[in-house]
This record gives sequence, C-alpha cells and structure tokens, in this order.
Amino acid sequence: MTADELARRMEEGSVTVLDVRTRGEYEGDSGYPCDPRQGHIPGAVNVELDELYGVSDAAALLEERGVDIAKPIVAYCHSGSRSEIAAALLRAAGLDAVNYAGSWHEWSRRPE
Repeated sequence: MTADELARRMEEGSVTVLDVRTRGEYEGDSGYPCDPRQGHIPGAVNVELDELYGVSDAAALLEERGVDIAKPIVAYCHSGSRSEIAAALLRAAGLDAVNYAGSWHEWSRRPE
C-alpha cells in the first residue's frame, strides 16, 4: 500500500489504521532523527507490537482499543518491519490486515 492509497482509503473510511510502534513514538515524545517530524498518522490507533505476541484473542484486544476490525487493518511502524510482523500475526488470527511498508518514515514527509 502506498501513502497516496492509504490517504485515499482513510478519506473514504474504508480502512482502520494501526500504529504498532511504542507509545512514545506514537505520541511524538521519541522517534528517529531521520524523520522531519514525530507523531502518528491522524486517526491511527496505537497497539504496540509486543502486545500482539501470544495474545489469545487479537480481535478482542484490538476492539478494546478502538480498532474497527470489520474494516481491513493497515499496520504501520517506523520503517515497515514491525508492522509486517503485526500484519502477519493479525492475518494468522483471521483478520484482514496489510502492511504499509513506507510507514512513518514515509508519512512524516507528507506536507499535510
């Protein structure tokens, strides 16, 4: 999924965006100096990757956090590595999930 496709699908309301970075990265308190700004994609829900390991009911965890699991889930992190693992874990749990490989490294460069 590209940044433009993600933006379009977010505008349509046809996806749920899942940020699997740490809470500090999500809130913009920490991050990587290579990014022009810190924070998160607007509307994204934060569930750290570590929380998805070994959870018995990933769908319930995500719903508790406000993730609409009826829609395809687009996971992202900083560079697409953690989010690829998260997407694989969610697919293994029976959810419709994909990775946004560009992740925050790409999104943080968007002018809007």
